[in-house]
Amino acid sequence: MTAEDRPASPPLTERQEARRRRILHASAQLAGRGGFDAVQMREVAEAAGVALGTLYRYFPSKIHLLVATMQDQLQHMHTTLRKRPPAGAEPADRVAETLMRAFRALQREPQLADAMVRALTFADRSVSPEVDTVSRLTTAIILDAMGAEQPTPEQLSAVRVIEHTWHSALITWLSGRASIAQVKIDIEMVCRLIELTAPGAAPGAGTGAAPGAGAGRGAGAGRR
Repeated sequence: MTAEDRPASPPLTERQEARRRRILHASAQLAGRGGFDAVQMREVAEAAGVALGTLYRYFPSKIHLLVATMQDQLQHMHTTLRKRPPAGAEPADRVAETLMRAFRALQREPQLADAMVRALTFADRSVSPEVDTVSRLTTAIILDAMGAEQPTPEQLSAVRVIEHTWHSALITWLSGRASIAQVKIDIEMVCRLIELTAPGAAPGAGTGAAPGAGAGRGAGAGRR
């Protein structure tokens, strides 16, 4: 059965939701201490106080579990950001600030961040619904920072490029190939797409440079 054919799960009861939250907490704790390899399904079940078979009913694999853990972390970030929204005057500034705040939250637990990103990288089609949820949450976080309640197709395309850049920047930082300063440069650069795709924006508006100049700077930053 493919992910597309999978029947929708019924809503969880209060007890089931509490059990699911214990599992996700155990997953995050184990990943935070030892990274991807430390998340073993039997150990997660023991830490969460559930039977191994019960764990597998909630999460069919370690990849499903870690992607769901990232979803949970993003939901927490989203709630925090709504309580304390970015203060920038321009949408691009607010999105850059938001993504860097999210990045620094992950930076505080690099082993957990590495485990979640590796799970996303390894995810196959069976994990598509969970990966799609992570993508939708990231999109919602960016759109909230933009203040775009009804984004245009061009704005949504810009958001997708920003998401890809943020994810790539996270990978390069985790692998030691980019510093936080370099990540910040790349994030701020790609957020200029928000200015370019704003309704009524003139072609080339807001770049302050010849076409291609920004892209060259962002790509070069990650290699230095």
